Amino acid sequence: MKGKLYGIGVGPGDPELLTLKAKRILDGAEIIAVPVKAAGEESTALEIIRPVIDIREKRCMEVVFQMHPQEEERRRCRREACEQLVGELSQGKTIAMITLGDVSVYSTYMYVNQYVAQAGYETEIIPGIPSFCSGAAAAQLPLMEGKESLAIIPSARDTKNLAIALDQFENLVIMKAGNSMEKLMDMFLERQIPPESATVISCVGMPGEYIGPIDTQREYSYFTTIIIKKNREKKG
Repeated sequence: MKGKLYGIGVGPGDPELLTLKAKRILDGAEIIAVPVKAAGEESTALEIIRPVIDIREKRCMEVVFQMHPQEEERRRCRREACEQLVGELSQGKTIAMITLGDVSVYSTYMYVNQYVAQAGYETEIIPGIPSFCSGAAAAQLPLMEGKESLAIIPSARDTKNLAIALDQFENLVIMKAGNSMEKLMDMFLERQIPPESATVISCVGMPGEYIGPIDTQREYSYFTTIIIKKNREKKG
């Protein structure tokens, strides 16, 4: 009998934001696959589920996805990780692979899902709450209203696409922005966008949570997103 693979979004950080379906499947899974960049690395996704899932009787299996600069090396690493999972599925194991936020938002799991499905195994994706949705709720901000549009930029380091989005969209979500505050302030100044249009969402639901204006003197974690609402002052 073949096993089944579940891809589970565990949400942005607060264990209470784990969906009921995600909890049910995690409770029933024999193996919890934990994506890491290197063996032995601490997993934020695993720490999120730990308070609500009893993992003592489960096997937590590290699945390594190296962030290598060369695409071919990243592909090799993904292939080895997928083969590791298929090896367990061929023995009839039920595997739940956890990922931060939502599985469909910049998640390595989607490569895994395609590989495993093509190998002939059943897969299912369980959505989670994306960090920017949780952050918008925590800041009590609408991501978009009426006929407004929204752009999601994966990193503030992508200056070209960020500039295009700033010029063309009313609302922006900029992920992985912790080290780019001064650059963003310069780009705002060039476009006469008020700094008050931006809200920093950092470590929502985690220790060190910060929700507030851009502060170029503050140190931000990897889990930092900025929500920009260019029409905020006009409506306010």
